Amino acid sequence: MATKITNGADNFIKALELAGVTKVFTLSGNHIMPAYNAIFDSKIQLIHTRHEAAAVHMADAWARLTGEVGIALVTGGPGHANAVSALYTASMAESPVVLISGHAPLNQLGKGAFQEMAQADIAAPLTKASWTCQKVEDIASDTAKAIRIAKSGRAGPTHLSLPSDILESTSPPNIRMPSSEDFLVEHKAAKSSEISSIASLLMTAKKPLILVGPMMLSKSGRKELLNLQEALNIPVIGMESPRGIGDPSLGAFSEVLSQADCILLLGKKLDFTLKFGNSPGINQACTFLQIDPDENEIKRVKNAVGDRLKSAFICDTPIAISALIAAKPSTNLSLNGWLKEVESAITFRPTAWKGLLPSEGRIHPAQIFLPLQEILDSHPDSILVSDGGEIGQWAQACLRAPNRVLNGVAGSIGAGLPFALASRVAKPNVPIIAVMGDGTFGFHSAEIDTAVRYNLDFVLLIGNDARWNAEYQIQLKDYGKERTIGCELLPSSYEKVCQAFGGYGELVTNSDAILPAVKRAIASKLPSCLNIMIEGLAAPNIKRS
Repeated sequence: MATKITNGADNFIKALELAGVTKVFTLSGNHIMPAYNAIFDSKIQLIHTRHEAAAVHMADAWARLTGEVGIALVTGGPGHANAVSALYTASMAESPVVLISGHAPLNQLGKGAFQEMAQADIAAPLTKASWTCQKVEDIASDTAKAIRIAKSGRAGPTHLSLPSDILESTSPPNIRMPSSEDFLVEHKAAKSSEISSIASLLMTAKKPLILVGPMMLSKSGRKELLNLQEALNIPVIGMESPRGIGDPSLGAFSEVLSQADCILLLGKKLDFTLKFGNSPGINQACTFLQIDPDENEIKRVKNAVGDRLKSAFICDTPIAISALIAAKPSTNLSLNGWLKEVESAITFRPTAWKGLLPSEGRIHPAQIFLPLQEILDSHPDSILVSDGGEIGQWAQACLRAPNRVLNGVAGSIGAGLPFALASRVAKPNVPIIAVMGDGTFGFHSAEIDTAVRYNLDFVLLIGNDARWNAEYQIQLKDYGKERTIGCELLPSSYEKVCQAFGGYGELVTNSDAILPAVKRAIASKLPSCLNIMIEGLAAPNIKRS
């Protein structure tokens, strides 16, 4: 048997193996066929999808659930363009994703090459770094660099384009492959004096809060946040919703946020989710402290709040959390009441939700989700996937799970189904409840085919109110019912779409039928879709008063 000649594609796959990558989410195309050929002899598994954006969404969910980098591999030109939109969701979720795109041959650029496109420029605004490999010797090191940057500091997506002629080029002998150190996260630590100063300022406040961004809201990250809260006796709140201070999963949080006199932004951006630090969301007398891995983020907060920012320094969020715990500041017992008040506000839900009478035809969203908590409580590693829109807000208000994968601060919609698939790839034996609206189901419904091919089972709940309800609610509020337009949909039989792809489907029109239907879906061991006819209500705006 002839010895196989190593080329750029072989080096690319070898670099992924050295990084510990076991799954690649992908859609085939001309430019990446050399990579597919190289991966044939690898232990890396390809999960091949029906749309490039779905591949990126799956890599995103994989990264959030496993803590590993998520790899998406797509072809160049239009394939790359299809994938790029999903980078925004990953970026705002602070998820370490690497998008690898095939690319027109370097030796044909400027000559009208097939699907020639300025790919790195297109991806750049949505990534931490974006570039095109220039020679075969650099493929492995460029791959390591893309992974390292994605995981370092504030995690987020990177992009690397691999021209097809580079992938096909013969690799020079004795080329240096990346070492384990080349993939390691680059850390930014703070001085102990800076940590002590921040801790002291927090302890002297009467109503302090610590706000944390999406990066720390994995299952393991939430455990770290709880440890920090217990160590400091100060409320620690993670924020990952585009609804910001109105996030229904945070209950009546806005009521206590407005009372805070000192807020530590611990890797949390001061953006629209916090009303840019302005009143009435945040008291104008409230001061800020900031620990962030990004110098530009600190500059932005200084510009926004001026001298209300009393202390700020650069440090990675996980390192800062460990340092604050290790600092062991003297606990301010007078904060006990404040901590309880904040916890009470966040856990508050209207009692009326539990008192709703059984309904037939159109079901109140709370009647869908409240009965399903027993499913998520049945396993210590269960997963709630929630897309955007009004129905997603109801799910997040009513349900708790050890793992949550949300559309996130991006406020994008349509990722729920790809998220559900990747959730099953990441965690093979746990309950997965996914929620999305009837409008968003149309984005990636063909991924049910992917789920069937790979035996990826989950329960998808589609809230069917026959309209784009989030936008309808905006029109209703701002312009009046007589000026609603362009939001209507048909009450389609989405469960039959799932059945047609080989999955399990049911139509549900009775509130008492929800839990039994979900249990039948789980028992089917198939990708499942429950098409639930719902009342088209606005998202819950939770207030204790």
